[in-house]
Amino acid sequence: MTQDPKTPNAFEKLLAPLALVHPVNLECGREEDGYDLWLRYRPLAGDAKSRLAARAASIVVPADPSTTMLAAVAELHRALGCMLGTVPALGKHADEGAIVLATPASMPTLASHAPLEKLGADGFAVRADTVDGQRVTLIAANSDVGVLYGVFAWLRAVMLGRDPGRVDEVSAPKVRFRMLNHWDNLDRSVERGYAGESIWDWWKLPDVKDPRYVDYARANASLGINAVSLNNVSSKPEMLLPQFIAKAAALADVFRPYGIKVYFAARFSAPVELDRLPTADPLDPKVCAWWNAKADEIYEAIPDFGGFIVKANSEGQPGPHDYGRDHADGANMMARALAPHGGMVMWRAFVYSPADPEDRHKQAYTDFKPLDGKFLPNVMVQVKNGAIDFQPREPFHPMFGAMPKTPLVLEFQVTKEYLGFATHLAYLGTMWEEVLRADTHANGPGSTVAKVTDGTVHGHALTGMAAVANIGTHRTWCGSHFDQANWYAYGRFTWDPHAAARDLARDWVVQTFATDAATTDAIVAMMMMSREAVVDYMMPLGLHHLFDTGHHHGPGPWVSELARPEWNPTYYHRADKEGIGFDRSASGSDAVAQYAPEVAKAWSDPRTTPDELLLWFHHLPWDFRMKSGKTLWEEMVAHYDGGVAAAVELRKRWEAVKGHVDARRHGETATLLRVQEREAIWWRDACIAYFQSLNGLPMPPGTTAPALMLAEYKSRTFPYAPGRGLPPVA
Repeated sequence: MTQDPKTPNAFEKLLAPLALVHPVNLECGREEDGYDLWLRYRPLAGDAKSRLAARAASIVVPADPSTTMLAAVAELHRALGCMLGTVPALGKHADEGAIVLATPASMPTLASHAPLEKLGADGFAVRADTVDGQRVTLIAANSDVGVLYGVFAWLRAVMLGRDPGRVDEVSAPKVRFRMLNHWDNLDRSVERGYAGESIWDWWKLPDVKDPRYVDYARANASLGINAVSLNNVSSKPEMLLPQFIAKAAALADVFRPYGIKVYFAARFSAPVELDRLPTADPLDPKVCAWWNAKADEIYEAIPDFGGFIVKANSEGQPGPHDYGRDHADGANMMARALAPHGGMVMWRAFVYSPADPEDRHKQAYTDFKPLDGKFLPNVMVQVKNGAIDFQPREPFHPMFGAMPKTPLVLEFQVTKEYLGFATHLAYLGTMWEEVLRADTHANGPGSTVAKVTDGTVHGHALTGMAAVANIGTHRTWCGSHFDQANWYAYGRFTWDPHAAARDLARDWVVQTFATDAATTDAIVAMMMMSREAVVDYMMPLGLHHLFDTGHHHGPGPWVSELARPEWNPTYYHRADKEGIGFDRSASGSDAVAQYAPEVAKAWSDPRTTPDELLLWFHHLPWDFRMKSGKTLWEEMVAHYDGGVAAAVELRKRWEAVKGHVDARRHGETATLLRVQEREAIWWRDACIAYFQSLNGLPMPPGTTAPALMLAEYKSRTFPYAPGRGLPPVA
């Protein structure tokens, strides 16, 4: 039994309580522009349509459904209306071919149909089953949000070409807090954002709720993301004013049906700046009382508020060190204020001090390792994947495995601050997989970062992953079509940090471009080579932070005049006539000693250090003999050349799929790949010209000298590059 999707029916009445989802948009045939992300739901035909229609005769919904259950129904309505051209009827009973949405509360016999006892609140079971003697598709969970995740999983299976009558999936997330951090400012600029303005229209909130907010929530829920921090970690105190709390409450109302809680990045000195307290000392009773009252105020407006993200004593942000206190003092003060409401503090470990001469690689570990076990139960320490700052390649952060008594949140960066903004194709799934599979040896071999993150190694129930979002008002959401893949892959990794980057890439390509197998293989191959290409034409062999000043766009290995040593690329590569690289072995900063002995031993010797991390840990002469037999200089130039060649290859491979991808998205991507090729050459030539000016070595045989003089590369400036955000509060 079906109805025309344009005809008012029982769905309209059912979905009316769910603001902004009614009426469901069924513009299935419009031009592809990237807005639909991986939730494209394009029309099916032939056997695929027949198989789906046989499994979507009706939708059985629990009586008196919650807004979350309504969101699940709305997604089925949207997807099936587009894929089949008709909307299944609502049913009260499990008729033949029905989709049955159920929890133990709505279906007392559910335990005999689906194994839910180990799935927690968010897990789900999706399977073909027999209910009341009828063959149905059962989507079951312990909670309504679990059912919602199950609906998205079933629809994903359909879009991936699986027979809807044969889907049998039981899944639960391995990570509890699955978060996106928006570095969005209150004026709608976005620090390290390359996709337009912030999607939060603070000026119009709370009265005007853009329908885009619902589509954002849908996209996140389809991946299992359940937490969103709304504002920049370099935060403004005004975020905690009543008017902004009300605006955030409006967003929370939109997100709640999709299982998403909102968080604030809270400025540590807010009591001083907002209410003129004489101090923000975390041990001062008046400061504690201020945060207690602020927490009460927030929860009055947002009863399910998630908590605070805090960046303290880093890059000019205030923090407990300003008052002679440590990070545990600061985090615990805020945690006590949130604890009565069930809130969390995610305290960022990204710290480095202008007064500390220690290797920047070491500073977070030095600050936080002694505090292990001193944080309250509702505090998690949020640690970047590497010890410097989201570089194209970093060794895993030494804090992973080093704080057994403290639950850690693994922080990635989805926005490509250091990987070509939104104009370079760089699939980050391979980078994250590299980090997650790295062995910390914290509790013997096999103690991977993934197992630290999911709580396996140290037995933590509190587990989390966070990432800096790449989302803005651009029609593609992310600034380019391929940058959507990083949002997608990150979300899937938060559900299962043991997933494979190639599998996630393939899933994304099929859902996003809906291509044949040969074209899918070609695009997946492009994605899998892309990040390594960027590393090679920017910073091969463990080089890092060679970016120009401020905006991190383009090469600047010569920059040395900035006030803080660790802001200068020369601090990191330390190149001179004799050699290049940062010595972090025992003869240098000894940062390698922060890792487990098995790791430290391997990375202490250049002969056993992987080539891709060589110059991260060692300062070596230009004629150092590499494993390939080449000198270090020859190997470096070969990598730069290889990176450029890979950028050319990406462009050519995309040209080869023309006609298999819709014209608009193919053309827009082709334009960006030409930009990437040109900028890869710029990176290669500028870096080689600079290093050659120091070592005086000739170009290796068979290679081409940089096209321009070094002075020309040095003269390029970009004062209005996107993503700079706002300057910190004085």
